[in-house]
Amino acid sequence: MPEPVNRTILDETTSLLQPPAELTEPLQCELDEVRQLFAAQPLLVQRFIEAQAATLADAITTNAPEARFTLPDRLMVPSAGDGFQTLTIPQEQREYQVGGWANRLRRKELRILAKQRLVELEQSENQAIREAARLIRHATSVHIVYNLLPAGRSVHYLAEEGESIPSIPAEEEQIESALTATTDAIAEEKIEDRERGELLVPFVPYARRFFLPQWVAFDENGELLLSNVQEAESHIASMQRYLRLLHYAVAFSPCMIADEVYQQKRYGMLGQLVNQGRALAMYQTRQIIETIKKRARAQNLNRGLTIRLPYFDDQDLTMKIYPFVVIPAGRIMFIPAFVVRAVREEEVKVAQDTRLNPTTRKYILKQLKMLEQAFLNFSLQRS
Repeated sequence: MPEPVNRTILDETTSLLQPPAELTEPLQCELDEVRQLFAAQPLLVQRFIEAQAATLADAITTNAPEARFTLPDRLMVPSAGDGFQTLTIPQEQREYQVGGWANRLRRKELRILAKQRLVELEQSENQAIREAARLIRHATSVHIVYNLLPAGRSVHYLAEEGESIPSIPAEEEQIESALTATTDAIAEEKIEDRERGELLVPFVPYARRFFLPQWVAFDENGELLLSNVQEAESHIASMQRYLRLLHYAVAFSPCMIADEVYQQKRYGMLGQLVNQGRALAMYQTRQIIETIKKRARAQNLNRGLTIRLPYFDDQDLTMKIYPFVVIPAGRIMFIPAFVVRAVREEEVKVAQDTRLNPTTRKYILKQLKMLEQAFLNFSLQRS
């Protein structure tokens, strides 16, 4: 049975996969509307809302015990005609607090409590309070997407046949220089990136095909680019947190799905995480094979063997474990054929496991096939 090893990024409220057009069109209208409302505010009010949103976003992303926010004292709101009018907000209705240790004991996340409070304020009879709460909720989401998450490169991914998530970086036409090595820091400036200036990229060419090259741990052949696998796991965790914060932003203000920057960051990081997560699983599978062979030659596997096969679940976007028994606990002499037999039995189970989506099953089967091939002709003789 598949066994999770860390929390899922997504839940039932939203998905990081591309939403259908019938969903994005109304959200685009809502996004345009809230942008126009924000643009109608005086500059001082805009900066005040942004400051409140930044404080709230920091508390949400760190899951702080509590958070406070304040509504502006006045707000420009749509009038009965085509223009705007200024309405004031009473002082006693401006300051709010969410969270607290009582809610922490009930295991309620601050982001959920904050959204609930702001949605309640959006039901207020006071139009200024309604619109102010709406602006702070959206500005909080914008702060997470635009300011808390680093911008990456313009990328294009390809999807394997039958897969819904593009994760293979497309090759770029690059002119190699005889004066620089592939590991040198090179100042690159692409046409679409000119507004950000030159970018120093001390990464191998393959890493530079991804959205954030600094988090690429494996090359196109599955070889580790870092000093150890723990660093690779840390990079995977960083990418998972990146997508988790994108999820928080959309859950807080769903119309952010239609935002261009959100879409760019979601696309770039989703493909990179899936690619590198699968590469990590393949690398760890090869490590398991070498460990088993080493212990078999040393006759340290005669008391039983259980394989905990790591795999990347591209539905939950997390690394998980698929455990299965090769030799039950006891005094049974290890024979390589036991691994082959156990793996073939698991291949049948995985192929019929409807709890896994098709692409996840595909890559688990590929890893099981690696184990099978490794022990088909394996000899216990010492090398």
